[in-house]
Amino acid sequence: MAKSPSKKRILHVASEAYPLIKTGGLADVVGALPLALDATGAVESTVFLPGFPAVMTGLIDVKLYAKATALDGSPVRLLSGKTRTGLRVIAADCAPLFGYAGNPYQNADGSERAGNGLAFASFSKLAAEVAMGIGRRKGFDVLHAHDWQAGLAAAYLKIARAPVTTVFTIHNLAFQGLFPRALLDKISLPSSVFQEDGLEYWDKVSCLKSGLVYSDWITTVSPTYALEIQMDESGMGFAGLLRSRSERLRGVLNGVDQTVWNPAIDADITTPFSATDWSGKAINKRALQDQLGLSKKASGPLFTIISRLTGQKGLDLVPDLLDGIVARGGQLALLGSGDTAIERAFMAAQDRHPDHISITIGYDEPFAHQLQAGADAILIPSRFEPCGLTQLCAMRYGTIPVTSRVGGLMDTVIGATPASVANGAATGVTFYPVGPHMLWAAIDRTFSLFADAPVWNRMIDTAIGQDFGWTLPAQDYLALYTS
Repeated sequence: MAKSPSKKRILHVASEAYPLIKTGGLADVVGALPLALDATGAVESTVFLPGFPAVMTGLIDVKLYAKATALDGSPVRLLSGKTRTGLRVIAADCAPLFGYAGNPYQNADGSERAGNGLAFASFSKLAAEVAMGIGRRKGFDVLHAHDWQAGLAAAYLKIARAPVTTVFTIHNLAFQGLFPRALLDKISLPSSVFQEDGLEYWDKVSCLKSGLVYSDWITTVSPTYALEIQMDESGMGFAGLLRSRSERLRGVLNGVDQTVWNPAIDADITTPFSATDWSGKAINKRALQDQLGLSKKASGPLFTIISRLTGQKGLDLVPDLLDGIVARGGQLALLGSGDTAIERAFMAAQDRHPDHISITIGYDEPFAHQLQAGADAILIPSRFEPCGLTQLCAMRYGTIPVTSRVGGLMDTVIGATPASVANGAATGVTFYPVGPHMLWAAIDRTFSLFADAPVWNRMIDTAIGQDFGWTLPAQDYLALYTS
């Protein structure tokens, strides 16, 4: 009898993963993609994470995997374990590098942590050692690095001429991991890598560029974003490099974990509902209005925003439009944090309209579920958006996205044109270019659609029936791993 081929071993390297530690969509992807890959039966996936306190306390079945040494000489315990969702994890337990609680990249005042360069260089080098086989442990066939925090891993493997395939995924090209040239003296890479064709970027070390240059494959999180970043106006300084590697660049659309974002079984919402019977959504809306002290007499839609409050997300445009939304009978419930000026502008609008606007600064995962379940529409006016996950979660909960036509938003939301409304294909309201007038036109269009109950309900039917799970993206990644 022929021996069945062994499964490829995939090591995902990232700085965060749901449900252990999360600041954004990266954690959702790293928490779900490996499980979807394993479900195919073709590979065995493990996630390599920094040993932040939230990671160490969240793991179960913890065992010593190996011992290692960080670049600063600190001892490192590599610990294996699992999450409550079944994700296999190896964590780098090293208090001098990762033993701080809170945001994994920033201090309490929002400034970057001074030791980030050395910490994530050590993290990348440790990942490369694990991928090659550390101690008596078996190595991995593929190292799949996510974003700049893992970008140097490809350089370490290339220098070592290790027989490990490398894949580097860009989740957001704007975050580039730039550090002073002096960092190179501390991270055990030869000076030859510090050149235009290496990881040098304007006389700085770029961890992101390392991933772009030294990986066998580059992916990003939507097909449209893969095209956008090869254009000078959207390439954040790397368009030429990405064009030169276009044959090795793929756009693979993100999915959402449909066991986590599922209104039929969601314990965080007031009343469950499904694609075949979403009558419970109205109950969730009333419960949300009660919870936030919003008037139930509003005649227009309840909008939500669940986002980082930044210019990239286009949310500096929204506060000036809130008086108009309230005047039309609309409401807004926001969850997010970021730019202090944007935060203050939203808070001022809440002070003017406490019965119609609720602003919550911060992030709360259960509350995000409640907002998705109770809102009528979600505002996502991003200036650029690699993929976006909130619009995928929103449609899953029958909440209509109001989005700009950029990146992954363009790939996932079908705008409500006369034709798409007539044939029942519309899943959202879209606009371009990004600016206050076009955003207001989209909001105005949303009010008109909401007022036409048969049309609005049909849009909900179409949106809530979309399948943005991980099955198809997992197949795309498998094709890369085996190429």
